[in-house]
Amino acid sequence: MIAVHAHPDDESSKGGATMAKYAAEGVRVVVATFTGGERGDVLNPKLKGEPGIERDLPARRRREMAEAARVLGIEQRFLGFVDSGLPEGDPPPPLPARSFATIEPSVAALPLVALIRAVKPQVLTTYDPSGGYPHPDHVHTHSVSMAALEIAADPLASPELGPPHRVAKVYYDQGISIDRAAALDKAMAARGLESPYRQWLADRDRRKTPARPVTTQVPVADFFAVRDAALRAHASQVDPDGWFFLVPRDIEREVWPHEDFELVSSTVPVVLPESDLFAGVR
Repeated sequence: MIAVHAHPDDESSKGGATMAKYAAEGVRVVVATFTGGERGDVLNPKLKGEPGIERDLPARRRREMAEAARVLGIEQRFLGFVDSGLPEGDPPPPLPARSFATIEPSVAALPLVALIRAVKPQVLTTYDPSGGYPHPDHVHTHSVSMAALEIAADPLASPELGPPHRVAKVYYDQGISIDRAAALDKAMAARGLESPYRQWLADRDRRKTPARPVTTQVPVADFFAVRDAALRAHASQVDPDGWFFLVPRDIEREVWPHEDFELVSSTVPVVLPESDLFAGVR
């Protein structure tokens, strides 16, 4: 299995429990990370102002990624591109030259093609066309992933990268799910707790963002603690007391004990809905 992500920490917040589950079952799980998150900020308020942290951030994020991979029990590969940053302004400024989101998808796809052909995964997960949220690297991750899947399967394309391989099942990660957020928000309100999803849901309603279909819900409640530990390993990016951890895990286990995916393509017969990314290929 290969899970494709834009930056370090994305793998833990998007499908982290699912990867930990499959790794624990003996599946080879490889995370492909397009960029090193070099243009990110220190998002954990407890670390802001720490001497040298901004200067050391790229190296620190690699160390954090290594620890998160260890916690999840997975392998991880950086694909060698530079973070594009999140442009701010109206209109937003141009993206930095030679950053990931400026590179033609067919070119940016080649490191992922090489990895697909080397690992020969049955399953690959990536982002939908929206990127899950409008960071240019996330949107580009979708385009580059889809290009890589096509090239990797073509026996005439880039033969120097290894023999062709067609991935049997391709999924979009749907961890940022309106239905999940609404269910957790409702459950917390019923218990008189403040929900971290209330404002996000209101913003989604105002933007009228369409919900993506969910075809596959993998039961992973037993791996929430592993996911949380992997997230906390990304200490520069994740506040251990922040919004992600405000939902009590007993509520999450009761209301939404799975992670969500959208099946995009399959070379094997499928029966939907599914509860296993490997249904039909085991």
